[in-house]
Amino acid sequence: MNQAEISPEIKRVLPVILATAIFMQMLDSTILNTSLPAIALDLNESPLNMQNAIISYVLTVALLMPISGFVADKFGTKRTFILSLFLFALGSLFCSVSQNLTQLVLSRVLQGIGGSLMTPVGRLTLIKTYPKNELVKAMNYAIVPALIGPVLGPLVGGYLVDYLSWHWIFLINLPIALLGILLSFRFLPDFHSSSLNFDLKGFLIFATASLLLSISLEALGNSVQLSPILATLSLGLVLLFVYYKHAKKRENPIFPLNLFQVRTFRVGILGNLATRIGISSVPLLLPLMIQIAYQESAVISGWIVAPMALTAMFGKSVVIQILNRFGYRATLMTNTLIIGFLICCLGMPGINHSIYWLLPIIGILGFFNSIQFTSMNSISIADLRDYHTSSGNSLVSVNQQLAIGFGVAFGLIVLKLFEGDSSLIHGEIHLAFRYTFWVIGGLTMLSALVFRRLHFRDGENLKVQS
Repeated sequence: MNQAEISPEIKRVLPVILATAIFMQMLDSTILNTSLPAIALDLNESPLNMQNAIISYVLTVALLMPISGFVADKFGTKRTFILSLFLFALGSLFCSVSQNLTQLVLSRVLQGIGGSLMTPVGRLTLIKTYPKNELVKAMNYAIVPALIGPVLGPLVGGYLVDYLSWHWIFLINLPIALLGILLSFRFLPDFHSSSLNFDLKGFLIFATASLLLSISLEALGNSVQLSPILATLSLGLVLLFVYYKHAKKRENPIFPLNLFQVRTFRVGILGNLATRIGISSVPLLLPLMIQIAYQESAVISGWIVAPMALTAMFGKSVVIQILNRFGYRATLMTNTLIIGFLICCLGMPGINHSIYWLLPIIGILGFFNSIQFTSMNSISIADLRDYHTSSGNSLVSVNQQLAIGFGVAFGLIVLKLFEGDSSLIHGEIHLAFRYTFWVIGGLTMLSALVFRRLHFRDGENLKVQS
């Protein structure tokens, strides 16, 4: 199938199909955190052991996501995407009927197999369906759930656990997955690649590196034993270098090194990694501060964070006009500075001020986050050749997964460092949160320098009339 054969009706529905997958995945990844104590109580497990239910999913995604592009090329984007939705839904069903932690972990692994394919293959289909000047608008609609999911997750999870049971946090995925599957059968285009040469050795090296990096990042924010974690992190980085040496020698590696010769791809990858340090830690740190420092309930914290989702949708409606007028370089540099400043502002209200002073900051932050995600994701693939689309898209997905993990781990580490410094915070826990927001906000502002590497004309092929 090629772009000329795709009807306008398919183009209208395709972003909705990808949105269902992204929303389900993002909601699932955040909703579980709220429910772990209730699940632990029901399964007669220690809440500390329940972290395995999260880690098993994260590691499965990290291990299998690098081959998402190859699988889609070989078996077709339509068949692969539908299979990913089915596996994710089946894993969700098994999670809901799990009788012990082992069953829950195995079910999360099945979910992870589906999750490793869902978003990369859905986005790959989007990239191959639309011409470059229509891609930003399509991606813009599909990306909103990535902003809404982390905000609604804790809120929905709190209500489901309080008023129904923890089983519903998994069962809620089933109707969403069913909708995605039905729409996919009817509207999803099917793309294949005629040139397939699987780099098994490269996959094993890169997948192991991703796995080790994910393990270390997951453990970094939840452990005080740094030596084994740093050893694991170092081994993961060494394996990335081993992959680099391997890819230089192989004719068709799983991730070609000449991807990084494309300036927009290189800057998009580095920018995603740098800016998500702050952006990814906010959905975790903000509810923690509201509940721990301000002593509010989980439901209250969920409602206070919720405006971020509403303003994100408003940001979606104006991002194309902003990019068309100012270009990607100016937009990303300015927008990153604004996001960093707003993260710093989250630490400005003192403990004696009303918590509702956070609402306007949170709302404005959601607006600019929406612009940031759309801009970074689209510039990353702006200049990729057709033969690089699958591998480049998979690498963008792996990079985002690791960047989110690094952001969460970094935020928790900084918080723990300030929390342990009694001479600085004098037992006032809210000060630890304030200083943490200032640190990650300042680093986010510094990350704007990454986008200076863009040329002012970069992304012009993506411009579209609004």
